[in-house]
Amino acid sequence: MKIETGTVYLVGAGPGDPDLLTMKAARLLGDTDVVLHDTLASEEIVDRAAASAEVIDVGKRPGSDGERTTQTSINNLMVQKAEEGKDVVRLKGGDPAVFARGGEEIEHLTAAGIACEFVPGITSAIAAPSIAGIPVTHREYASSLTIVTGHEDPTKDKSALNWSAIADNIVAGGTLVILMGVSHLADNIDRLRTEGVPTQTSVAIVENATRPTEFTVSGTLDTIVKQSRDVGVDPPAVTIVGDVVSIREQIADCRQDESVPQSMHYRNQIYSLVWSGNKK
Repeated sequence: MKIETGTVYLVGAGPGDPDLLTMKAARLLGDTDVVLHDTLASEEIVDRAAASAEVIDVGKRPGSDGERTTQTSINNLMVQKAEEGKDVVRLKGGDPAVFARGGEEIEHLTAAGIACEFVPGITSAIAAPSIAGIPVTHREYASSLTIVTGHEDPTKDKSALNWSAIADNIVAGGTLVILMGVSHLADNIDRLRTEGVPTQTSVAIVENATRPTEFTVSGTLDTIVKQSRDVGVDPPAVTIVGDVVSIREQIADCRQDESVPQSMHYRNQIYSLVWSGNKK
């Protein structure tokens, strides 16, 4: 008797706080056979998987043995588990379609004849700025938003990014959000300056947004690289460039009612600490 294949759900885990999971994502996690999760999916969210589920870490960061999980291995594993008749949650940090290879994976599943579905999550491109008190759009400051990967080396011969257009958009009042850009922060900032973005343009970096270790450092295009080095910014972190960053200081005294979930509170320490040394 032929086994009926399972379904693979490409699920967005959001920025980290389990309270920010969608209801559908939580339901699927609690009623699935297999969970294949990335490194950015927080432990608190992975722990919501069904007790009977097989949970496999397929994060691409090097493991204890120094090996990385390849994309080919992930693709093959998704197909293998589905062909065994198991439903699979492919759990990704943020949204599975925003710089998360979700498009590649769903193409692979479709070509293999596996039923699959996107389950959107809250992307850190929006969550990280907002949780730090920075709305990425504002009628008086920014009417456009550009989201780019910072993982690409901007000094390579053929960049996929039009840095001149990105810079022009910032100068015109748009907001730029850079994901996965910690290792290339200096290069990215230098490129924006070279393309004509004023050095006093506001910049903020939010590390571990919505998690207990969340913190924010803010400055300008001229100062942010040194500041990030001084405090020791590590991934995952989101960089925001543009006039909207200044709103953060304007609402520093904003406090939410205690009935609002903690995940939606502005973290008091973000506004009160002066970063003069390593983060604690």
